[in-house]
Amino acid sequence: MMIIKTDQTWHEKVMEYLSDEPALNLFILSDIENFGYETDFQDIWADVDEEGNIQGILLRYLGNYLPYAKGTINAEAFSVIINSDTDYEMLSGKKEITEQFFPYVHFERTKETYFAELKDDRLLNKQTNREKIQIAELGDVDKLMHLKSMIKEFQIGPTARQSLEQSITTKTGRTYFMIEGENIVSCASTTAENSLSAMIVGVCSHPEKRNQGLASICMNALCLDVLAEGKTLCLFYDNPKAGSIYKRLGFKDIGFWSMNYPSRIRKEEPVDNAVQNHS
Repeated sequence: MMIIKTDQTWHEKVMEYLSDEPALNLFILSDIENFGYETDFQDIWADVDEEGNIQGILLRYLGNYLPYAKGTINAEAFSVIINSDTDYEMLSGKKEITEQFFPYVHFERTKETYFAELKDDRLLNKQTNREKIQIAELGDVDKLMHLKSMIKEFQIGPTARQSLEQSITTKTGRTYFMIEGENIVSCASTTAENSLSAMIVGVCSHPEKRNQGLASICMNALCLDVLAEGKTLCLFYDNPKAGSIYKRLGFKDIGFWSMNYPSRIRKEEPVDNAVQNHS
């Protein structure tokens, strides 16, 4: 086995290796498609066998590291890279992968969330009335941020507005919402969209409009449209009540997503959803 730093010439092999599990590799796929191999804030390493076949991937986006393998990962070799980075902030990925790094990288704190995936529309309502559903543009950001500020479960960080604007501008995310009078009363978004997958984030309703199914209507329409483009959907959740709502739409748990922080980092919990600090 040999660890190599990949470049554009490896792109086809890298994407083929990652494409078997597009939901699990959402962040890696999105980062590669958006930023490629030649930036100073992103690197992609591959663990390669004697025949040149990829056996594992490690991506660095700023101080965040994302490992992936289809079974056992070469955690010891990849850990040399992580431990040599004085700006390392987080290692995140499927729990079964990240826990293989525990003997080699010191973590002070770990946060885990359920990770669920939606591959088909069998349980979605294809007769959803879309009359009141709108797709957000930049002019809607103020009202969307106002709604999010009222959701006590959300921790709105300083870059949340910028992230929303960027996702709309770059089309790496979309937000479906419903409005009554002057106010947005429910919404659901995607983020980190790439050619194979997308993540659902920011599903919410106005505190005075809860338990009316409004957010589910937005999410149902959003899921139908993304699936129709041939993409797999995924999401994080840590509230079993929310999980039951997602499962009614067809989402299935595929494991736990683990975020691991070193002792020198004192960071706030990820904003709005675990993806927001990353993308």
